[in-house]
Amino acid sequence: MKLFDVKLLTITCEILAQKAVLEILYKHGITGYTIYEVDGNGSKGIRGKGLKNEKNIKIEIVSTEEKLKDISEELARSLFSDFAIILYLSDVQVIRSEKFI
Repeated sequence: MKLFDVKLLTITCEILAQKAVLEILYKHGITGYTIYEVDGNGSKGIRGKGLKNEKNIKIEIVSTEEKLKDISEELARSLFSDFAIILYLSDVQVIRSEKFI
């Protein structure tokens, strides 16, 4: 079985940022992603235990490094000042590269 190297962009943000994040993903041609509702504790305190608009989400996207870096730059430029957002890129390997490239 051949494995292909790609990148995983993980975005953890407050749920109020979800619409803006997804608009940026669509703008960059991303049509496949996974969203989880998550709890956690950080500089903004414990999140995800209260009201619906206080929840956090995690969005994962697998694609090429170039595309995910462009998305990360736009997310940082457009949303960091207004929302609590954490971004990180990870190395991953996939079997069906045509789904992600």
